[in-house]
Amino acid sequence: MKDFRDRVAAITGAGSGIGRALALQLADEGARVAVSDWDAAGLAATVALLEGAGATPHSTVLDVRDRAAVHAWADAVADHFGGVNLVVNNAGITIFGTVEESPYEDIEKVLDVDFWGVVHGTKAFLPHLIASGEGHVVNVSSVFGLFGVPTQSSYNAAKFAVRGFTEALRQEMLVDGHPVGVTCVHPGGIRTNIVNNATASNAADISGIARVFEERLTRTSPEAAARTILRGVRARRPKVLIGADAVAVDLVVRVLGAAYQRPFAAVSRRLTASLKAPAARPAVPRSRKKASA
Repeated sequence: MKDFRDRVAAITGAGSGIGRALALQLADEGARVAVSDWDAAGLAATVALLEGAGATPHSTVLDVRDRAAVHAWADAVADHFGGVNLVVNNAGITIFGTVEESPYEDIEKVLDVDFWGVVHGTKAFLPHLIASGEGHVVNVSSVFGLFGVPTQSSYNAAKFAVRGFTEALRQEMLVDGHPVGVTCVHPGGIRTNIVNNATASNAADISGIARVFEERLTRTSPEAAARTILRGVRARRPKVLIGADAVAVDLVVRVLGAAYQRPFAAVSRRLTASLKAPAARPAVPRSRKKASA
């Protein structure tokens, strides 16, 4: 798929961030886009931007955890446009918490959105992509699908699962000779709302983590991430790393193997300690005694 003009692209999680940027760039390149998100207000804002750019998107408020709803959306998109060429399973959430303190419900919620949402989107659109004669699946994993991170066990589990699911799918398309490319995307720190919208299993205040993430770790804009993803689709790349941080982590993990865990844990320990440290009190100037006459 070298050219997106007149191709039909469906994107989940399009109410903000990478999903919105992808929708706008695809529309700018002449694609017909279908967008979905469970955030109705964010989705409406994306639709307004698309319409302002001259596009006529198909829009659906959608919870990707709802299998029947995702399949109904896929069929509706195919009926509306006459087919589908590209699906980007991008919707995702995270909840902070250690394995010990995380309730099952929080783990299940992250897996339901971040993994099962990808499975639902892939299976719902795959028949349409095969029928198109020129299809492509993009499943968004994460840099956290490459290495483990304390307090992110459920997110790690989902994103590692997306990686394995997508790599197996690609091989199946090759074995069966289907005209469908498959790409797994691993973004590093992207300026999106995923951390700002996150919660914590222990009801802890994670504003400090969000601030550190925003100030130190988000080096890539959603627009740059979208451009990188679309280059990957054009080149039919099986794996796309977004950002220098993702490239560096991928290299370190491949070189060190499981040994990466100790140094990474040390970094996490120092970061956690710095966030818990009390703020330094401002220095109070000493009062000066008046000189006696």
